[in-house]
Amino acid sequence: MNSKRIALITGANKGIGLQVSRELALMGYTVLIGARSKPHGTEVEKKFTEEGLSAVFVPIDVTDHKTIEAAASLIGERFGRLDVLINNAGIALDGGVPPSQVSMELLRKTFETNVFGAFAVIQAMLPLLRKSEAGRIVNMSSGLGSLTQNSDPNYEFAHVKPLAYNSSKTTINAFTVQLAYELKNTAIKINSADPGFTATDLNNHNGTRSVEQAAQIVVKLASLPESGPTGGFFDENGPVPW
Repeated sequence: MNSKRIALITGANKGIGLQVSRELALMGYTVLIGARSKPHGTEVEKKFTEEGLSAVFVPIDVTDHKTIEAAASLIGERFGRLDVLINNAGIALDGGVPPSQVSMELLRKTFETNVFGAFAVIQAMLPLLRKSEAGRIVNMSSGLGSLTQNSDPNYEFAHVKPLAYNSSKTTINAFTVQLAYELKNTAIKINSADPGFTATDLNNHNGTRSVEQAAQIVVKLASLPESGPTGGFFDENGPVPW
């Protein structure tokens, strides 16, 4: 069994996922580069390995249950457990579309990745996380998933109302609360992270924050000590209102 802590990051070949992978690898973790694209995933693995970091490409498409099951089997056979799961993969398709005009197809597609995909990965990886002495799950959320902030006219992003994306992140937050309760008597902690408005492919690099800034809270929640919180929603400044 690997003595290093093992961390799986979905959507790890670019953006925040890539930065989080790098930072955890620099901390001594073996990072599992979860990605749909074999060329992109193996490229990251090769680059990290050349830098002396411990990284393994793990093919996974959060909308394809067969790849999720195969990833869980691969991790179980090679490492025997999983210490950290970061549900980072996500999409945003309805920017600029008024809520009432979002198509059912777009809504379903968004939830298929951001909600059902994340949950499917949690379900598949939970048996491996239970084998860890200190399992950690980080669900990538967004301040736009906060109902409190969304209903505040003075919120900085009160005008940003993509129904599919925002509601998918609200649902992810609900998952965090429900699962934290179920897992409260285990060594597993689960929290939601708000990385802020970060410049990535998700928003055509229009964000105002760097991936380095965004990764701070994700890495912190991924490496929480035993005394750390569970069932919460945080950015680098502290708790974010639900």
